[in-house]
Amino acid sequence: MAAISFLGDLIQTISDRGRDLIGLSRGDLARTASPADLARLCEDLISRRGEASGVALARLILDRYASLPLEERLIFLGIVASEFGADHAAVEQAIAGYRADPTRARLGLLHEAAEPRSQELIRRLNLARGGTLALVRMREDLFILRKHLKDQSADPQMVDAAVSLDSDFEHLFASWFNRGFLVLRPIDWTTPAHILEKIIRYEAVHEIADWDELRRRIEPPDRRCFAFFHPALLDEPLIFVEVALTAGISAAIQPILADGREPVAARAATTAVFYSISNCQKGLAGVTFGNFLIKQVVEDLAREIPSLKTFVTLSPVPGFRTWLDRERGADVPQGLTREDVEALRLLDSDDWRSDKAKCEAVRRAMIPAAAAYFLRAKNERGRPLDPVARFHLGNGARLERLNFLGDTSKKGVRQSYGLMVNYLYDLSAIEKNHETYANLGTVATSSVVSRELRANLPPPRAMVLAEAG
Repeated sequence: MAAISFLGDLIQTISDRGRDLIGLSRGDLARTASPADLARLCEDLISRRGEASGVALARLILDRYASLPLEERLIFLGIVASEFGADHAAVEQAIAGYRADPTRARLGLLHEAAEPRSQELIRRLNLARGGTLALVRMREDLFILRKHLKDQSADPQMVDAAVSLDSDFEHLFASWFNRGFLVLRPIDWTTPAHILEKIIRYEAVHEIADWDELRRRIEPPDRRCFAFFHPALLDEPLIFVEVALTAGISAAIQPILADGREPVAARAATTAVFYSISNCQKGLAGVTFGNFLIKQVVEDLAREIPSLKTFVTLSPVPGFRTWLDRERGADVPQGLTREDVEALRLLDSDDWRSDKAKCEAVRRAMIPAAAAYFLRAKNERGRPLDPVARFHLGNGARLERLNFLGDTSKKGVRQSYGLMVNYLYDLSAIEKNHETYANLGTVATSSVVSRELRANLPPPRAMVLAEAG
């Protein structure tokens, strides 16, 4: 911490001296500028050689960008996307040079010429104190711009330029937020309040209503919370996971979150249940943290508590209800028999969960349908439709169990009719599961889930189309 503070102070000193070199007063730093003015400052920034003046100018640009209203920030990003690409003439010259002399040196010149100027701009902006977080926030604005361009059916060249700029951010962030730079820290009741407040705000799976609920999730001896941090964002968690230590695999979230529950003694716990994983920084979308986080926490908990033998998630199924409603309304439903479709009509009644007979009829139809959803329904890349499934299966987990009415909250019923699933992280099989999923698309599945799949289902729609072609 002291070393990082020293570096921050050093950067600030360089910035103060650099401000003098480019003739800026403190009042200049607070002055706003138009998007076009800001773009001209960016041109100046990437053309400078002096580091002190560059740091000062980077800070000025970021401060002025932050002072702009959203509409003008989007205009500025549009200018950067369209005007800070690669120099096409330089690229053509480098290509000709490589063809005439195909050496590694020429290839290096070609690579340098092909790099968009926006990447160098982002690098130089990152020199300013607080630059990394400012750039993460800037990318959040870029997401808004991309959505706006898509909604307005904008000029395809402008859309492509915005996508390319976003790729520049993602490319650089993937290096800056490399696993080697990340720090795993436990979150408990002694963690500084301003970080705990962010845990409440960033929780994306099961909302934390207030400080009392947060305390119930992190203070008891059978609860754990861990977060990844980055040295450039000391007080900003990147991603965090909440863990319940239990005596068995949990099938429902409400008992885990219940007020007044009886804690399990750590020595009696045999299972670690990962029940919530939340990404905190929207601007870091596409940069992978979760797989490292889960594996690191599994290893740490196994060392801390030798009695833990099982590591599972209790995960939501955000796309299941949409898929199920579509298929039960289709002329040729995929993953459901006609009898299943008829039984699932009970979902349209208000009392299906409170009526035991109706609830059981729905369960008998829904669980096989859920098995088909995970094992047979695929996206255009041949992977499971469910994004949470893709995440855990890609990490090497196994689809372990389907839990009917695992989440009876309004959100749980809205997104999956209450269905939740367990993914098992078996340390001895993670790498094998990951390889077979990555190379073959094979979903590692327990025999319990496999047995739920109906034997008399029609072939998946994608298979029918392929055979017809």
